[in-house]
Formats: sequence, structure tokens, C-alpha cells
Amino acid sequence: MEFKLDQAIEILERSPNVIREMLQGLSPDWLHNNEGGESFSPFVVLGHLVYGELTDWIPRARIILNQGEKRTFDPYDRFAQLTLYKDTPLEELLDKFASLRKKNLDELKSINISDEKLELKGKHPDIGTVTLKQLLATWVVHDLNHIAQIARVMARQYSDEVGPWKKHNPILLNRLPNP
Repeated sequence: MEFKLDQAIEILERSPNVIREMLQGLSPDWLHNNEGGESFSPFVVLGHLVYGELTDWIPRARIILNQGEKRTFDPYDRFAQLTLYKDTPLEELLDKFASLRKKNLDELKSINISDEKLELKGKHPDIGTVTLKQLLATWVVHDLNHIAQIARVMARQYSDEVGPWKKHNPILLNRLPNP
């Protein structure tokens, strides 16, 4: 499917509500358990999404639009949320994500991005040259990845409890990497 900004915005606008519906009102076990080791819990994923709204998508889009490849994006700390939001109440974090996302999408819509602007380039510190279109498409995929991650982490809490039905539930069988 070819990237279309209006279709990307359809997903980006919905993500805060989807995640709110998935997490709001759940017990701490659902929110804070993970898949073991340093994997992310649903609560940590939410913090990661909030941090991204502050430091990733729109700030990098601004760099592409205003400075192009002259300025490399600031590195993104994929684990900042572990300390920044560890004591933040869930409801506050959900509200912060929704508020920041709305603000960022309002800014994105105000830019009037043309097909030519979508091809403007920026410089990522790890992967090199990227286009605005690739950045915005990645924003959508990033949201969907983390929604799937939340569902997977939660499903795996009952991995042993489903008994022989485990083989009929692929979400319990294939581990996808954390961000």
C-alpha cells in the first residue's frame, strides 16, 4: 500500500484511544508484568510512546523540513521512560500520550505537506539518510508494533494457563523483539 498522509493520520489519531482501552482500569499485574528479562511491560511501552511524542517524530520532521541532511537527528533514548515515567500514574500517562499526540498531529496537519516535501531528506544517526515520508510511515508502523506488543505481552501472562490450547494461539509461540 502506498503511503498517504491522510491514511497515516487515521491510524495515528486512533492510537491513544486504542491503548487507553487496552490498559485503563487494569490491575497492576496486567500493566507491569513483561516477558522476562529486560522486555517491556505494557506500562513501559506507554512511557516509550509518550517519550517518542516529545523527542522523536515531530522534532525529526522539523529537522527534515528546516535543515535537511545538514543536521543529524538527535539520538533517541529507547529506555528513557524506565526512569522518566516509572512513578507516573497510568491515567496521567494515558492523558499525556493523548494530549501530546493531538498537539503533534495538529502541527503535522498545519504544515501542509506536499508530495515534494515528503521526499525531503534528513539524517538519522544510525541508519543514515531517510525521507520525511519514511519517517511518517515509520511513526504509523511504530504505533501498530507497540499495540501488538502490548497485546502479546498481556497474552503471554496466561501462556502456561491455556494448557494444550497454546499450540492454537500463535501470539504465545512467536516472540517479537522489543523496540
